[in-house]
Amino acid sequence: MNIIFMGPPGAGKGTQAEQIVNEFHVPHISTGDAFRLAMSQGTPLGIEAKKFVDQGLLVPDDITIGIVRERIQAADCDKGFLLDGFPRTISQAEALDDIVGTMGKKIDYVINLSVDRNLLLARLTGRRICKSCGATYHVIFNPPIKALVCDKCGGELYQRSDDTEEKVGTRLDEYLSKTAPLLAYYDNQKILRQVNGEQEINAVTADINNLLRGQS
Repeated sequence: MNIIFMGPPGAGKGTQAEQIVNEFHVPHISTGDAFRLAMSQGTPLGIEAKKFVDQGLLVPDDITIGIVRERIQAADCDKGFLLDGFPRTISQAEALDDIVGTMGKKIDYVINLSVDRNLLLARLTGRRICKSCGATYHVIFNPPIKALVCDKCGGELYQRSDDTEEKVGTRLDEYLSKTAPLLAYYDNQKILRQVNGEQEINAVTADINNLLRGQS
């Protein structure tokens, strides 16, 4: 089963990806992880990607697509994979179709976690992180026992600079404008499935599992 996960920042893709990996035993592949693996292994594409990463630049499409191609052709993807963070553009989606087509495979489902923008803002701007141990909290959904103090180590909690309402709003607007064409692309292929990401975590997981088992 070959799956693509889509959804804006704060939709809960990482949490749900863990559940799918545990339930269906397919590797979770994010572009960041694929880059790090290729760079650590010193592959030709990994070396090229590192040049851009080290300069804080976006990795060009041809290198990104090449690294994804190598990753999904690895042995642990023989029975399927879960892609997260790729594709981000129509050209990447078309390249992915070509890759899986030459492998005699196809993308089975594109799962989009849909969440209201205001709820996403609340989720993302409420995040607080411990300066000492890195533990993550949320002022509404997972607050510490004592305000701005880590339950685990007593360290000070802080808000990341990119978690402010203005910057989060910019990230969400950019995501939505860039991914709208992708959603239409996969909807035209009849493989897009919308899942309500505003539910409790277990309810979202149940909906995804039922979908992947053909029960919805």
